[in-house]
Amino acid sequence: MTRLVAHRGASALEPEHSRAAYERALADGADGLECDVRLTADGVAVCWHDATLDRTSDGRGPVHEATLAQVRALALRGPGGDARGALTLRELLGLALGAGRPLTVAIELKHPAPYGWAAEDAVLAELDALGWDPASGALGDLRISLMSFHPGALAHLARRVPAAHLMVLLDDAPGADPDLGSAADVAEAWRLADAGIVGGVGPGLGVVRRRPERVAAWLAAGRLVRVWTVNAAGDAAACLALGVPELTTDDPGGLRAALSAAP
Repeated sequence: MTRLVAHRGASALEPEHSRAAYERALADGADGLECDVRLTADGVAVCWHDATLDRTSDGRGPVHEATLAQVRALALRGPGGDARGALTLRELLGLALGAGRPLTVAIELKHPAPYGWAAEDAVLAELDALGWDPASGALGDLRISLMSFHPGALAHLARRVPAAHLMVLLDDAPGADPDLGSAADVAEAWRLADAGIVGGVGPGLGVVRRRPERVAAWLAAGRLVRVWTVNAAGDAAACLALGVPELTTDDPGGLRAALSAAP
């Protein structure tokens, strides 16, 4: 059965990246948890998508200019009402370990960032402190997957992390999202995917719709493909028809129910 990875937790139901969102995802039977990582002003890896605090909280300004204490004091806004207590990466990993079952934890490194590769180093340090085995990618019952749209981030991680546990993220609309970087970054990311330099490929749902032959080729070559962000049963069915083994979704419980009910 296709594995469902909760995108920023069960972010269709609770504020993204909040403890409530991840606890809901685990309660709803998610096979994995996905998070984005940013660094605070005091160098702590926190689960946060945007470069700024504005969209998902009552804070303002860049994440990297706020201390951990300031980030923790924010109200996280989203479905289900406000939530308190932004999670550090260490806390998310602890929550996943406490689930007592095998899970994927997919950690995305965000760029551009003003601190170079410091977030990558901070993530590796957190994993090391908890007893992660880079060779197998295992941390207790967890399987750690490190992801980025940025080829430079993946190259930096590759100094310590085997290719099997790295995933290049892709989209085919580079003007639509600053996460995708420059045209050169996008071209290099696609080259990494096609050349098999990293073991995993994370295409957006638009890639599956517009370039299914590329997805089929990655699967045939033995790449781990994890498509984002899949919320509708019809979109999930299109991925399943190609043989995609992992889907990132905002509502793992709802998508699992929809797939189970499909004829």
